[in-house]
Amino acid sequence: MRNQLKLALWIGLPLIVAIAVIAWRQRPIEVTAHVMQRGNAIQAVYATGTVEPSVSIPIAPRVAGRLIELKVDEGDVVRKGQVLARLEDFDLQRQVDQLQAQERWAKQVYDRAETILKKGVGTAADRDKALADWQAAQAVTQHAREQQRFMVLVAPNDGVVIRRDGEIGQYIAVNQALLYLATRAPLRISADVDEEDIALVKVGQQVTIHADAFPDKVFMGQVIEVTPKGDTTTRSYRVRISLPADSPLRVGMTTDTNIIIEQHDQVNLLPSTAIVNGHSVNYVWIIKENKLHHVAIDIGIKGDRKVEILKGLTADDKVVDVAQDSFKENRRVKLAAAKQ
Repeated sequence: MRNQLKLALWIGLPLIVAIAVIAWRQRPIEVTAHVMQRGNAIQAVYATGTVEPSVSIPIAPRVAGRLIELKVDEGDVVRKGQVLARLEDFDLQRQVDQLQAQERWAKQVYDRAETILKKGVGTAADRDKALADWQAAQAVTQHAREQQRFMVLVAPNDGVVIRRDGEIGQYIAVNQALLYLATRAPLRISADVDEEDIALVKVGQQVTIHADAFPDKVFMGQVIEVTPKGDTTTRSYRVRISLPADSPLRVGMTTDTNIIIEQHDQVNLLPSTAIVNGHSVNYVWIIKENKLHHVAIDIGIKGDRKVEILKGLTADDKVVDVAQDSFKENRRVKLAAAKQ
């Protein structure tokens, strides 16, 4: 009797476990669902960018010297021809004084040679040589004056000083930029677009712009230039985007840009997580009578979060918003929430 009881337990226990496993596997899965929503479908290329002036001019001396006067600072508005800074020119001034004295002497020699020639005593050759010496002295003096003028840095155009790289007393080398001047043209954004996406980007496309400095605002721009040569290191191409003249963005700010490639207004949308990409067809899981059914669909624009639905669904279909690998046809589900 005891052996028969053990045999029954040995046979019955696995059967009970198997039945329990089957029942567990067939339990309703709790899911959430969406019906299609109306909205705008946007295909966009994302890129990070930096705000920069349309034209930035470095102001650097053509003659080295020590900075002795600085008349402007970052943020100052300047006019064309305005003096911005001065470099020490004591040595050049002494050189100019010396050359001017030599020029005056050469002029006197020429005047005497001309007077003697008119009296019939001198020769034309002596007069011509004196004239050549005077003209040479004039040229050397003029060159020295030009060198001295280079010690005064002036604004080549109207603009705003956006950067200063020097202090009073500092030695400024030849072609070392002391100031950077942005002309009064509107700012722009330079963004780096991945080489996989650059073929989609065209001049004239609209761009939405976000900046951390203005978290609640969206700015609009436009593609104005696509550089023809890419960066082989970053595998990206530089795209320049215009900004409105009244934009509050500032030079150097980092931006998130979305270049709008295509846009369809007021179309049917579903979350991208609901779409299952098959080998030859896309489909979604819908709920009917608390059971799952897969339905093939045609899709349009695919965004990061939303996908445009062209065909295959009705407005009342409840679509599971997150497809799972464990889903099977006619699998029972429990609807946790239907989002309208």
